[in-house]
Amino acid sequence: MRILVIGSGGREHALAWKIAQSKLCDKLFCAPGNGGISRVAECVGIAHDDVSGLLEFAVKERIDLTVVGPEQALAAGIVDEFERAGKKIFGPHKSAAQLEASKVFSKELMAKYNVPTAGFKVFDDPEEAKRYIRKNGVPCVVKADGLAAGKGVVVAQTVAEAEEAVASMMQKKVFGDAGKRVIIEECLSGQEASILVVTDSRHALPLASAQDHKRVFDGDRGGNTGGMGAYSPAPAVTEAVLKEIMDTVVCRTIRGLSEEGIAYRGVLYAGIMLTPQGPRVLEFNVRFGDPETQAILPRLKTDLVEIMLATCSGRLSDIGTLKWDSRACVCVVCASGGYPGPYTRDKEITGLDDAEALEGVVVFHAGTVLRGETGHYLTSGGRVLGVTGMGATIKEAIKETYNAVSKISFEGMHCRKDIGRRALDL
Repeated sequence: MRILVIGSGGREHALAWKIAQSKLCDKLFCAPGNGGISRVAECVGIAHDDVSGLLEFAVKERIDLTVVGPEQALAAGIVDEFERAGKKIFGPHKSAAQLEASKVFSKELMAKYNVPTAGFKVFDDPEEAKRYIRKNGVPCVVKADGLAAGKGVVVAQTVAEAEEAVASMMQKKVFGDAGKRVIIEECLSGQEASILVVTDSRHALPLASAQDHKRVFDGDRGGNTGGMGAYSPAPAVTEAVLKEIMDTVVCRTIRGLSEEGIAYRGVLYAGIMLTPQGPRVLEFNVRFGDPETQAILPRLKTDLVEIMLATCSGRLSDIGTLKWDSRACVCVVCASGGYPGPYTRDKEITGLDDAEALEGVVVFHAGTVLRGETGHYLTSGGRVLGVTGMGATIKEAIKETYNAVSKISFEGMHCRKDIGRRALDL
């Protein structure tokens, strides 16, 4: 098969790396890709949100399966366009992508179909939102309605912080139109977990559990990022907890969408807070998580392409139970200095070969370019690398991963030193 992966981050490198291992994959492309992805796929210079350009390429190159990484392309309706042209593509339609593209749509769907989540209220007037905050107090969570690259959420501990979040989103428009409406919701507490499932709208198969680390600094301090690391499995997600999440969150959501006339096919990612009252949904994403994918896919033994094809054709039940490596996996993100704020680019990366020479280690590239004339990798993004290691236990996987991280260097490099440590306290 000729397969196209859309995107340019660490998630897409992990997808391309896993797809390249499939016996069904004869030729692999990635648009636009990055320096590391170029080692496993032919990178083509088409932006991930250039739907017409991507479709033209897929037709011209006789692509048999397209796999969508970023949420922006899904929200723009790329699946609808490809299917209208008779091209097989893995991901949900535009109507289903509203689950991530609009937090208001998502929360209202959950309320209607009794999916457990935090209490909330929607605002399109910033002054009304601020009055609500002053009346109801803190802590609270302020969320931009639309897509904001994983950064449109503020967990406010003071009234001033919550009011500033509203002003930033609705009045200063730091996220553009994504902040025209905001949600203010109760602040949940407990262990967080990332639950990803593949579904063909009739059946759902859970992937291995994971836990993400959003804050930029150790101890969950500092601003929210796209993710500074992840580990899999998440010990807090026991078999009983997973069954409850599948029953009360995943199945109710898929059935609710079906009741609304929306057939959901692809990956459904539920960010879950494990509260004393039970699992509660923090948010939904409509694609593979980043960096959860980098910690989950190295453990997957079942052929990923077979799973995707079965999902697209509505025969996911034929796959049976997914097979997993019993080892744990930890991914540590190496970021540019200053991220998630302003950061510099074009810093040479050293030590990649030494890191990847270690057993059980894979380095996924998120923001790199390969300088052709020198063969050197340079930084090109905020999140630069996802260093991933395996171990018999999470403790051993942490050790192996940080050993690999110690081999890598670039000017201003920053990473958290405590990825996976929460799991050791359980």
